[in-house]
Amino acid sequence: MATQNYLILIVGPTAVGKTELCLNLAKKFNSEIISCDSRQFYKETNLGTAKPSKNELEQVPHHFINSLSVETSYDVKMFEKDAINLIEKLFFKHQFLILTGGSGLFADAVINGLDEMPEIDPEFRKEVIAEFEEKGLEFLQNEVEKNDPEYFQQVDINNPQRLMRAIEVFRGTGKPFSTFRVKKKAERNFKTIKIGLTRDREELYKRIDDRMDLMIEAGLFEEAASLFDKRHLNALQTVGYSEIFGFLEGKYDKEEAIRLLKRNSRRYAKRQLTWFRRDSEITWFHPSEESNIISYINSQIAE
Repeated sequence: MATQNYLILIVGPTAVGKTELCLNLAKKFNSEIISCDSRQFYKETNLGTAKPSKNELEQVPHHFINSLSVETSYDVKMFEKDAINLIEKLFFKHQFLILTGGSGLFADAVINGLDEMPEIDPEFRKEVIAEFEEKGLEFLQNEVEKNDPEYFQQVDINNPQRLMRAIEVFRGTGKPFSTFRVKKKAERNFKTIKIGLTRDREELYKRIDDRMDLMIEAGLFEEAASLFDKRHLNALQTVGYSEIFGFLEGKYDKEEAIRLLKRNSRRYAKRQLTWFRRDSEITWFHPSEESNIISYINSQIAE
């Protein structure tokens, strides 16, 4: 009888404590770690995306971290294909693999496949890009909030590409983008065990603020300044960089940039939780409950 392969999914908001747990689980289950955190794919963005440290990356094989340049055009469909190819190869060596990250859409693509989206007339795309260039990010946010409040609660509202996609689909079809996300599951040759990490809000927000202070101390502003000329690239239009680009453009002072970095990171965490909590198959734990998490994984295998 063929061995059952298991993909252990570890998700949760930014700064909750996924990295340490995943390292421990990978050692315990003789596994490798596959990142589905789209912010960590790019080798130029280190501090702003809170990647595992060099020491952590060396302890266990990691995949899809530092794998691309910010200049590379890469989307969730390409990731799904690359990740599934990799997973199939790694299952020849391991019975267990760990998939982790804070990008719900990218995790969903690996586990369930992607929804079929309608073909949209490219003119709608051109129109939305022109409006974004003229009116800015806030215009996109307002359009999505008005026409598709469900998707607005889940999307990274600082990512103009995702917002523009939702607007062009709405304009091209007359239906909200969220209505096309019907989740017809793809056939996968592994069983997924889904674990979510959470902390109470005050504890999580303090960790986010403290981590941001450490990132700034380590040179986050300098890293963003070195990428300033590339700020138009999709990979850099994310929390942790866009706030500093605003400061470098002279829109506000450094103190305000730091306030926005912390506030937007907390908001990002809240949206991540909203996304993951929709999935009733996720079992939630505090990151400190490592022995309970291992017991839970073993119980799922025993089934």
